[in-house]
Amino acid sequence: MKRSNSNLYRLSRRNFVAQAGQLGIAGMLGSLSWTARSDESIDLPFWNGQRELVTNFPQKGAMILQRTQPALLETPFEVFDQGVFTPNDRFYVRWHLPNIPTFIDPDVFRLKIHGRVGKPLALSMHDLLHDFPRVQIAAVNQCSGNSRGFFKPRVAGAQWSNGAMGNALWGGVRLKDVLDRAGVDSAAVQVRCRGLDSGILPATPNFMKSLTLDHARDGEVMIAYEMNGEPLPLLNGFPLRLVVPGWYATYWVKMLAEIEVLDQPDDNYWTAKAYLIPDTPGANITPVQKDVKMVPINRMVPRSFFTNLKDGAAVKRAQALKVRGIAFGGDTGVDKVMVSADAGHRWQEARLEMDHGKYSFRRWEIALRLANAGPHKLMVKAVNNSGMAQPDDANWNGSGFMRNAVESVSLQVS
Repeated sequence: MKRSNSNLYRLSRRNFVAQAGQLGIAGMLGSLSWTARSDESIDLPFWNGQRELVTNFPQKGAMILQRTQPALLETPFEVFDQGVFTPNDRFYVRWHLPNIPTFIDPDVFRLKIHGRVGKPLALSMHDLLHDFPRVQIAAVNQCSGNSRGFFKPRVAGAQWSNGAMGNALWGGVRLKDVLDRAGVDSAAVQVRCRGLDSGILPATPNFMKSLTLDHARDGEVMIAYEMNGEPLPLLNGFPLRLVVPGWYATYWVKMLAEIEVLDQPDDNYWTAKAYLIPDTPGANITPVQKDVKMVPINRMVPRSFFTNLKDGAAVKRAQALKVRGIAFGGDTGVDKVMVSADAGHRWQEARLEMDHGKYSFRRWEIALRLANAGPHKLMVKAVNNSGMAQPDDANWNGSGFMRNAVESVSLQVS
């Protein structure tokens, strides 16, 4: 994580609150039309994949509507060909509980830190902007169930295509620095974070996620108030969200309002019972497998995608074909990206573009000439800096988590 310089940010400390206030008002007004629909639709490449393409959500451009309440919006995949960083207005949205505040006054908002600390805190946005070192990190935020729509047999849950992910330059303060200000007790073992979304029924558990104390204080976990140089959009967690680089987005608590330091392992529903995966390589089991040990989902795994080619595209024989895409290493950086033009028989190494940090998307490019007419299957796989490669075959588990199989596109050469 880098400590930022003022010239790296378009937002000054002085105008942050002013812009943030405007964003809050936009959210309040925009919420009145969340039930509107678009006449345009998109077909995702799996069974029952027709979705509406909507533009009526606050601070968002055209997005694939997965669900209205709570909001689930997917990034159209062509956006990922436009650059390493996903624009804020096209960044996917995933909430767990339906009651989401539509207006938060940044002048009144306070982040509470309590529990096993020497000095409980109630930090204002002014405190966070002025009293702590400002840092930034480029990191991929990916839903645990990204690509769930491709699972066979089909599993329950939002049927995402590959667009429940995004990469941003996050700006804010280290969680470590805030915890150090509060003074963590020697008996502390975990740090639990709560957002402002809530359920309709009083008995619905608050959305809370926990990290071990060592992880929370590793200097990379961040309390972010900026996303790509602007205040967080309302639907992406304004005014604060936790950023947990290299881990799935369930830990990236949105509208972060409370941090509690615990002296025993957290047993709340969202940590102890939800978002569990089989304790097997790749979280992979068979649909009939029973009595499997389950553990909380955690680190991401490597992935890569084609971004400028669509399945079924027609190309000319022997034509110079520039193929490009994105990759990320999961919980570490990308070591290499390999591309096959013959369904996996032979592999070539692609050229990696600028490295924005080990948790970021990395763009890649390769030049191909397809000499023979007929169908061709192109495949891509990433290998991360730990030597982990994408598997040839897709995993399966009952929650539809952690898909990262080798991706492919079919081309017709004439």
